[in-house]
Amino acid sequence: MKIVIVDDHPLVRKGLTSVLEREEWIDLVGESETVEDALQLIERTNPDLAIVDIKLGDRSGFELVESLRHLPCRFMMLTSSASAADLRRAEESGADGYVLKEAMPEELLLAIKMIERGKKYFDQGLLEALIRKEADDPLEKLTPKEREVLSALGEGLSNSAMAKKLMISEFTVKKHVSHIFQKLNLSDRTQAALYAQSRGLAAYSPPDETYVLRQI
Repeated sequence: MKIVIVDDHPLVRKGLTSVLEREEWIDLVGESETVEDALQLIERTNPDLAIVDIKLGDRSGFELVESLRHLPCRFMMLTSSASAADLRRAEESGADGYVLKEAMPEELLLAIKMIERGKKYFDQGLLEALIRKEADDPLEKLTPKEREVLSALGEGLSNSAMAKKLMISEFTVKKHVSHIFQKLNLSDRTQAALYAQSRGLAAYSPPDETYVLRQI
């Protein structure tokens, strides 16, 4: 299995290298510490898996994953972040795995093997904590982008205005709105706007009935 490492900390790269090079079934084909270099490295070496840190200087590893989703390469985030929002962002960006840097080498290798078999691996402790949070707070079910759309609904923005503000297509906006309705058990945009305002995601703005009927 051909693997590249993308991390801006030399000690982390060295530690990963020492673990991976012990495995005969792994072929470590390159390392990078920036998004720009990683883009070229992955396109040049065509690896099966890229192990990517979330924070790469002033850039994000998520940017790298989103930019290369069209390639057959798979991606695993290796990070010190135990944030539920980052875990959700990893899923949303198309990552195949999410492992904490504090994990034992055995867990890292297990995650790689599962991804090699076409499965996904996300840190079990984080997933369990996330499930517990979702049971207590439905808002935790939303991805970071869905939260942004919900906030925009609370502001009374139209689909086109949301698309322009969030720099996504109107089709993507509609898809996010549909997911929000399903996850929060809401029936229309008015309910979504009131919910967003009640949770402090948007300032109160009296709904325009004509606008609401047109957007439903």
